[in-house]
Amino acid sequence: MTEGSGNTVQALDLSIGFSGNRENAGVVFSGINVSAGKGELVALFGPNGIGKSTLLRSLAKLQIPLSGEILIFDENIRNYSRTRLARMLGFVSTEIIHVNNLRVRDLVSLGRYPYTGWMGRLGHDDAEKVDDAINMVSASHLEHKFIHQLSDGERQRAMIARTLAQDTSIIVLDEPTAFLDLPNKYEIVHLLQKLATEKGKTVIFSTHDLNIAIQEAGKIWLMLEDRVLQGAPEDLILDGSFGKMFENTGLKFNKSRGEFRIRRDHALSIGLSAPEPERRWTKNALERMGFNVTDPAAADMSVVIAKNEGATAWELVIGNSSKLFRGIYDLCRELRHLTPPGK
Repeated sequence: MTEGSGNTVQALDLSIGFSGNRENAGVVFSGINVSAGKGELVALFGPNGIGKSTLLRSLAKLQIPLSGEILIFDENIRNYSRTRLARMLGFVSTEIIHVNNLRVRDLVSLGRYPYTGWMGRLGHDDAEKVDDAINMVSASHLEHKFIHQLSDGERQRAMIARTLAQDTSIIVLDEPTAFLDLPNKYEIVHLLQKLATEKGKTVIFSTHDLNIAIQEAGKIWLMLEDRVLQGAPEDLILDGSFGKMFENTGLKFNKSRGEFRIRRDHALSIGLSAPEPERRWTKNALERMGFNVTDPAAADMSVVIAKNEGATAWELVIGNSSKLFRGIYDLCRELRHLTPPGK
């Protein structure tokens, strides 16, 4: 037996899409070569409609690839029976479950179906797995609640717990933070990161939130129009890969901030001299107004920020005159009144 690649999941020259006579039949994306290893949290990122869900469903064998190979632990996924794959890989979809009279513990218990046989009876070990899964997602206070009584964030925790009870080495999630508020987004993704690093699982999830992906994921699969790139978030930032996503649109990628920004025509320049973090957020406001923020010596007007005994003041200097402001909002109101950008 040859030594394995070290990857738990691998796609080789993969083409995904839909076959048959259906209306949307055809290739969605082709030439996909990506991999994920034990203990990795991988974020799949790309524009709407590019094929993220189709790729994840293909990895979970919920959809048949048009060509190429998917390897699970170096073995072609086609060789896996449904039950055998269910012991290796768990999948969490974006679909919201609408089932009355199903409690959280019952839902989580469904994750044990690959091990319980056709009668579905839980043994002592199965019950322990269910308990562990519920505790891992901090949902013990929810286990006797009905699914329809849960918030979106609580429901996502329950769905992840069901997959944890399945006790697989690989977890694939399609937009697990969709429709969640900001604290729940971070909590869910941080939970996935802990599952990868502390439990040694391979976790792959799609997301539209680049900021969270950059902070938590060890690898990103970046779907562009003609290819899929992979690497550490920092590598993809520094080599300009993220900037290629929307290069023909009104967005641009800011390498220093690691975020997409609206392209703006800078009609006027303004100087800025300030300590951090006030400089960053003042610059943010000025650029939003359409100013090109530059060195004070090169501009006809400038903003100087000074701190005195804990108080912060924004001084607007135009020629030989100046005016003090106690906040960015008042500063911007004054600038908008005096010199509307673009006029």
